Amino acid sequence: MLIKVIGAGAGGGLPQWNCNGQNSADARHGLPTVKPRTQASIAVSADGRQWVLLNASPDLRQQINATPELQPDRDGPPRNSPIKAVVLSNGDVDAVAGLLCLRESQPLTVYGSARVLDVLAGNSIFDVLNPELVKREPMALGRPFAVVGPEGPVGLTVEGFDVPGKIPLYLEDEEKGTGGSFGTEEGDTIGLKVTADESGKSFFFIPGCSGLDDALCARLEGASLLFFDGTLYTNDEMIAQGLMQKTGDRIGHMNMSGPKGTLAQMEPLGIARKIFIHVNNSNPALRDDSAERAAVEAAGWEVSYDGMEVKA
Repeated sequence: MLIKVIGAGAGGGLPQWNCNGQNSADARHGLPTVKPRTQASIAVSADGRQWVLLNASPDLRQQINATPELQPDRDGPPRNSPIKAVVLSNGDVDAVAGLLCLRESQPLTVYGSARVLDVLAGNSIFDVLNPELVKREPMALGRPFAVVGPEGPVGLTVEGFDVPGKIPLYLEDEEKGTGGSFGTEEGDTIGLKVTADESGKSFFFIPGCSGLDDALCARLEGASLLFFDGTLYTNDEMIAQGLMQKTGDRIGHMNMSGPKGTLAQMEPLGIARKIFIHVNNSNPALRDDSAERAAVEAAGWEVSYDGMEVKA
């Protein structure tokens, strides 16, 4: 099973278009220790020919152009694509907006929880994905399913499962008006377990998570490979940098550091390989030469980057 990180950044990427924070400014001006990153998405293949996207970021067109494996077969028909399916972990803009890049009447399958598919159904702009060609398939959480593309199964099995999180920011006002709970409903934020049918090898993809509960810890214990929410290094870093008046807790993301952070909380779980993804432009661990990066690596973690390739 081949895994390609086609986007490693959080919403807005690095540099973010309107951000003059230190990381964005340095990435924009080409500082070699601060590598640019597009918004988070992973491509997975069991055979190197048929590919499944985990989330469809707003940068998807750019990501396809940067990834030869995701481009049309030069010897194929006038329109063709190796992308056979998209599996969505939430309804955030940075997870679903890239679907609009797949609108040119190309057959594929879109999988999501009932909550996420309701978001797509509630916004008519997603109807540009021709329903006669693009199937929308609901995921029953906790039930593994074979990923099926236009030509049949692609050799991968996916299981979606609930993780602590919250509703997308752009839906908060709607939820407030109905006494909503800001994303505690099943299916708002899910993790994905992806298994190669032939080898039985698997990995976890959890790009958004607000905390570790007992169920999630039990699921991840002893895992061979994990891609996990790396949005922030400290809970208040966006406030401290003058970028946003919200903490990580408020936006539904764990931070890496501290006694309640990911590094400390996951240390006892015995996960063989741990990789941060969905890393915000404010996070000092993005800097190759920072003390924060050194601390992350000392704890046995990696920070993903666009173009990173992992075999499982």
